Amino acid sequence: MANDTENKKAVFAAGCFWGVESTFQQMEGVKTTTVGYIGGKVKNPSYELVCTGLTGHAEAVEVEYNPQVVSFETLAGYIFSIT
Repeated sequence: MANDTENKKAVFAAGCFWGVESTFQQMEGVKTTTVGYIGGKVKNPSYELVCTGLTGHAEAVEVEYNPQVVSFETLAGYIFSIT
């Protein structure tokens, strides 16, 4: 049975992942962030290829967080406030 104090992960896509990642890294309760691409039709696309808009990928940030410190709703609220 999972412990309620275990870290959780969520993935958010919202434009340029570097700016989004930077803000998440500053939030109390966020343990780690990882950037990458989700979706799309090209295996292992480069940044340049994704930027063409032809691969169907979205830039995304995976956030590992402590739900006892910051809620998923707070993290998601940030994304909705910038999009």
